[in-house]
Amino acid sequence: MTEFDLSQTDRLLTTTKQVRKRLDLTRDVPMDVLLECIEIAGHAPMGGNAQRNRWMIVTDPELKAEIAGFYAAVGRPYLEAAGTPADDRMGRVIDSTVYLIDHLAEAPALVIPLRLDRPPSGEGFDNASGYYGSVLPGVWSFQLAARSRGLGSCWTTFHLGHERQVAEMLGIPESVSQVALLPVAYYTGDTFHRAPRRDVGEITFLNQWKNPPS
Repeated sequence: MTEFDLSQTDRLLTTTKQVRKRLDLTRDVPMDVLLECIEIAGHAPMGGNAQRNRWMIVTDPELKAEIAGFYAAVGRPYLEAAGTPADDRMGRVIDSTVYLIDHLAEAPALVIPLRLDRPPSGEGFDNASGYYGSVLPGVWSFQLAARSRGLGSCWTTFHLGHERQVAEMLGIPESVSQVALLPVAYYTGDTFHRAPRRDVGEITFLNQWKNPPS
């Protein structure tokens, strides 16, 4: 027997999306709400249970504007290089990405998940997997916690092209890694819908590659 309402937990897990256009840029997000989400994120799995993840919340308008400049400096050329979208769905994603580039500085809060130490280099995939596997689950937990409180967020990484400059601006030591940037705001839509995904039977194999589970 489970103590959870599976209809509710499944709805949370399947309808938490990356929100760009429907962020309420006019409403402040209380600090205590952001801290609640970070506290919950701290319970995500991490290697050796070593609590080496940290978080930076940026609300200062000047700092947000500078970060947005670095974000756009990477994001705009990236989208230009991507060319014409293959279909309408991808076109909507690109359109919303452009919108976020244009309005990132207006988000009430920018949340940057951090990891003490730098990613392993030249030591094999297993070490890199363990490094990121100890911090990225917490980022997703933060987004789930935010969603359950009426907040939208978006997992972005364009600013990492200028990670050092952003770190200097925020006083982040050289030994600390930024792993993402999340604009966070209240959600302006009525509801979240499930995104289209491939059937589970197409993406799951049993014992051998391409061997279907049933």
